[in-house]
Amino acid sequence: MTRAARPVGPLLLGVRHHGPGSARAVRAALEAARPQAVLIEGPPEGDALLPLAADERMRPPVALLAHAVDDPGQAAFWPMAAFSPEWVAIRWALTHDVPVRFIDLPAANSLAMTQAAEREPDGDGGGEADGTGGAAGEPAPGRSPGHAPIDPIGVLAETAGYDDPERWWEDVVEHRTQGGEAVDPRAPFAALAEAMTALRDVYGDGGHPRDAVREAYMRIQLRKAVKEFGDDVAVVCGAWHVPALGTRTTLAADRALLKGLPKLKAELTWVPWSHRRLARHSGYGAGIDSPGWYGHLFEVADRPIERWMTKVAGLLRDEDRFVSSAHVIEAVRLAETLAAMRGRPLAGLSETTDAIRAVMCEGSDVPLALVRDRLIVGETLGEVPDTAPAVPLQRDLTRQQRMLRLKPEALERELELDLRKDTDAARSRLLHRLRILAVGWGEPATGRGSTGTFRESWRLRWEPELYVQVAEAGTWGTTVLSAATAKAGSQAVSATALAEVTALAERCLLAELPEALPVVMRALADRAALDADVGHLADALPALARTLRYGDVRSTDTAALGEVAAGLAERICVGLPPACTGLDADGAAELRRKVDGVHTAIGLLAGTVPAEGLRERWAAVLHKLAARDTVAGVIRGRSTRLLLDDGRLEEDDAARLMGLALSPGTPPADAAAWIEGFVGGAEGGGMLLVHDERLLGLVDAWLAGVPADTFTDVLPLLRRTFSAYEAGVRRTLGELVRRGPAAGAPAATAAGTAAPGFGPGLDEARADAVVPVLRLLLGLDAEGAEGAENAMEPLGATG
Repeated sequence: MTRAARPVGPLLLGVRHHGPGSARAVRAALEAARPQAVLIEGPPEGDALLPLAADERMRPPVALLAHAVDDPGQAAFWPMAAFSPEWVAIRWALTHDVPVRFIDLPAANSLAMTQAAEREPDGDGGGEADGTGGAAGEPAPGRSPGHAPIDPIGVLAETAGYDDPERWWEDVVEHRTQGGEAVDPRAPFAALAEAMTALRDVYGDGGHPRDAVREAYMRIQLRKAVKEFGDDVAVVCGAWHVPALGTRTTLAADRALLKGLPKLKAELTWVPWSHRRLARHSGYGAGIDSPGWYGHLFEVADRPIERWMTKVAGLLRDEDRFVSSAHVIEAVRLAETLAAMRGRPLAGLSETTDAIRAVMCEGSDVPLALVRDRLIVGETLGEVPDTAPAVPLQRDLTRQQRMLRLKPEALERELELDLRKDTDAARSRLLHRLRILAVGWGEPATGRGSTGTFRESWRLRWEPELYVQVAEAGTWGTTVLSAATAKAGSQAVSATALAEVTALAERCLLAELPEALPVVMRALADRAALDADVGHLADALPALARTLRYGDVRSTDTAALGEVAAGLAERICVGLPPACTGLDADGAAELRRKVDGVHTAIGLLAGTVPAEGLRERWAAVLHKLAARDTVAGVIRGRSTRLLLDDGRLEEDDAARLMGLALSPGTPPADAAAWIEGFVGGAEGGGMLLVHDERLLGLVDAWLAGVPADTFTDVLPLLRRTFSAYEAGVRRTLGELVRRGPAAGAPAATAAGTAAPGFGPGLDEARADAVVPVLRLLLGLDAEGAEGAENAMEPLGATG
């Protein structure tokens, strides 16, 4: 192939990071020029990692990750997609055995500069400047520069009369030819360089103060390459930097700019990236609105609109939406018509999206949101070969992921675990250990099936920044187990609140950290002995109770925990009644929630801790709380309800306590608080009123007697109480109230008579008829089969 003649000097290819049009142009220019070396904007420490790009197991999107050795959280990324010009240049150079190097400021300097800027109150952080949208090195979240830099593409688009920079870029770059390469591969680069030169003349550094240093370093590296290879060198960098690289400066002047730069020890590696991260405008993102669309434009050789509409149709069909070939044909026609009406050379993303909404989605944005999420942005997650450098903790995590068949995926998914199975139990341990290490791969979720202790549900999504979190966690150990053990022990020693230690004990048991648990237990015993605040004790007990029940499933010895839990429960029983007096509304509501937690915890602890009669002592405490007028109304009502649900309070006694609480002498606000505690927030509160019209009658009679001048004061409490009920319960209560209770006796029905809407008594024959059916369903005996057949007849006859 004959090499194209070109001007003397290095070939400067100014690009837009992550632009498929720039990527195609770079590939065409390199094929035409056949340079002796390729220089790319990026950290030079990454040169040793470049050969990995030729590995067939390396699949973009990927990113170069640089982090400080002493502070792994100080990190930056250089993401690259298949349609990124830098990636295309790297692959071209490796395929043609051409030397390829990174020439940007070393990561050791850029990370140190960012770190130094963070320590200065008014430091701008410097930022990694970008030629044409999207950073060359993406700083970590919260570490971006304080100044708002200009958007070169936005300025050029506005100058050309466009209100959308993306649309302008599509028209002048992505759609500049009708399916073939430009006649002169260098023409678009020359035009873009001229435009950027004009912008630099007006805006200077454009709000990128660090660019002067970066460009000085790049010029020095360019001089070295020219000295080694001659002028036959190609440079791929952001178009914003092209004017600076073409400027004639002295070597001494450039070195002077680099003098005294801060430096730290940095490590680099390749990590998988995702299209979703490319679409983010902050943090680790690259600010590309449509990476999936860009990837499609780069991959397809012809008929991009037709092929895109076919992809969309396939996605919608997978979601059980009716989309035919006729829909595809009509959507393509509409997109092309819209492009012609808008004066665009080809249909772009806006035209195709409008056509999809109108034709395939029937004008609805609901299915269109799925298209945006799955195709326009995309869920693609790259892959990196095992030979890429990684911290020891990352290697151990990767090994366990493979062993447990837990593949990291960009798409969020639900994972149901049965802890009775060895593999699922190991998966649970791994996820809980990662949570202790603050590696947020998985979060516990509400399961769709059983809620027993042997079931767990997780929501998993692997994000690229988790690699930074793993690097940070690597300071605690070289394996997931050792790192989690070390961090848990450190947290136990430094914890200041009792609730923190009990929560940590629960996490250690879930994560199965036997070496950390003794340290946590010592800290727990020390904090429990010194803490005299009943509220703190009540906060700590539920976590201990949950922890104790895990022993059955995870085969963990929890005897020491049981002793601490029993001691806490006894101290709560003694100290709670005095703590429930003299409270304001907020304090009473908070303590009511703690009473709920303690009640549930004692129910779990009964029979598992070395304390006889614990439930009886707790019931006695609830009786005291329910009967004392000095206790806040919401707590008295809640205590009454808990006793009634446990069968430790007769219905007549509950009605008597309600009658006292709702008597005319009780202030309406206190009475409303009692009602909130009794029937609000708890499961089945509404059904209790539905099935016990004595209680409903008391509430109705009290509410009807509230004076008009105080009714508005109690209305918010009542609305909060009853709005929590399901719609069916509220409707039933409304019907019962509309119909009215027994005349003249709302507080209770006469002996031997039924409340309105109910029978005169329990029909024992009908109740007994369901027993054989239940025994058959539960498989308790074979006789249930014979009895069930006979039992169904009276049930069906009576409806």
